Amino acid sequence: MSDLLDEYPMLIFALESFLALFLLVFIVVWTTSGKKKLARKEQQLREQAQQAQHAQQQPAQAQAPAQQPPRS
Repeated sequence: MSDLLDEYPMLIFALESFLALFLLVFIVVWTTSGKKKLARKEQQLREQAQQAQHAQQQPAQAQAPAQQPPRS
């Protein structure tokens, strides 16, 4: 190993730069995955709220025509 570093002295810098790049990519991926999970949970909550609101509107719409007085 020592002979390899003596023959190619810049090899240690190249290895260090690849390690730094890998750590940077790992940290970015790790932190953005949390945002995606949070966004998915918020989207699910919004969809559930819309479904509940839609379910409440359907019975009200079905009862609305029955409550109108008949025309004479």
